[in-house]
Amino acid sequence: MLKKIMTYALAAIAIMLAGLATRHYLLTPVIPAGTISTRAFFAAEFPDLDGQPQPLRQWQGKTIVVNFWATWCPPCLEEMPELSALQASHQDQNLVVLGISSDELDKIREFASQTPVSYPLLSGDIDAMNIGESLGNDKGVLPYSVIIAPDGSLVKSYFGLINQALLEQDLRDLQLIGK
Repeated sequence: MLKKIMTYALAAIAIMLAGLATRHYLLTPVIPAGTISTRAFFAAEFPDLDGQPQPLRQWQGKTIVVNFWATWCPPCLEEMPELSALQASHQDQNLVVLGISSDELDKIREFASQTPVSYPLLSGDIDAMNIGESLGNDKGVLPYSVIIAPDGSLVKSYFGLINQALLEQDLRDLQLIGK
């Protein structure tokens, strides 16, 4: 009898925790885009696959789709071909996709040697998560993506998996790419 009661109590607690987690991660509104500063983003620099520091300010004045990812994150890997296609389709429209990983450089190099993409991959290690948080990722979720307009303002953010069609529609709606 006691075992049965304990089982039901644990199940009830698990359901409540799952409900709270769902509420927190899915129903908490994203911070309005106009209230987030990109100052920390443009002040940062991360190494590319060759280990060369790349200052993020070099992309100021462009429409930037920043994707925070990790090699161990299945949804991150799933969306990479979509991001690669977006970069290839719209690079002539002042658009750049940047992949900033929370992994160490060696892991990213190994990944990129097996799965090349058409956009820059940078190693942010732990600093990537800090920059992501400064851009609204208050949940520490991966993948996390943002769109930064040419004027430097953050205009859209996404928790979780994205695809080329969604990004293109939002970029059109924001008048950052042509119809």
